[in-house]
Amino acid sequence: MRKKIVILGPSEENAFSLSTGDLMAGLLFIFILLLMGALLQVQEKAEQDEQIVKNYDRIKTQLYIDLEEEFKDDLKVWNAVIDSTNLIVRFQEPTTLFDLNESTLKVKFKDILDDFFPRYLRLISSDQYKDNIEEIRIEGHTDSRGTYEHNMELSQGRTRAVLNYCLVMVDSVLYDWTVARITANGLSSSHLIFNKDGTENQELSRRVEFRIRTNAEKQLEEIAEKRLKVK
Repeated sequence: MRKKIVILGPSEENAFSLSTGDLMAGLLFIFILLLMGALLQVQEKAEQDEQIVKNYDRIKTQLYIDLEEEFKDDLKVWNAVIDSTNLIVRFQEPTTLFDLNESTLKVKFKDILDDFFPRYLRLISSDQYKDNIEEIRIEGHTDSRGTYEHNMELSQGRTRAVLNYCLVMVDSVLYDWTVARITANGLSSSHLIFNKDGTENQELSRRVEFRIRTNAEKQLEEIAEKRLKVK
């Protein structure tokens, strides 16, 4: 018995190739959809990051304005300044703050804190800012004289003394909110202040600072860390 030979026509001959083409087209379509989804996520994240930056700038600018307005008549008397870049209130008269190599608050500095801290806390804990405050940092700095270890111990002792004194002034309404955010940070001689000629300004280096970190600032730091990891 002879085997029957079947000859495929043109349409039958291309049936398999057409189904393969359809499959490739489908896969390409899925790839395009996934790519578009990824691009949209990247754009969304970029927009979120941009909003965080705008929010940080808005809060920082307004808070600086309000701090200046609140303390404009006192800063010169206290020999203090407000750093708009880092939202720092800097007390820079070392002979007013502590005796040499001591961490006990001088009476004049206590008087300044009695006036400053309740007003400062009232401002930053207002409805306008309280949800944006991540940390209230009390920072102590020394000049470069002495060993780094000795100056670290000294600066830590001084900031703890300031912290303890300030907490006594916090009423029961704000106490929990305050203690959840306020920290004492002795930084030894790691952040010196220099004159224009590059020499150390020992007097200005010995200082106590109140610095505010907002939650937007924390988010910006996290964004920067992620970008460094990607690189």
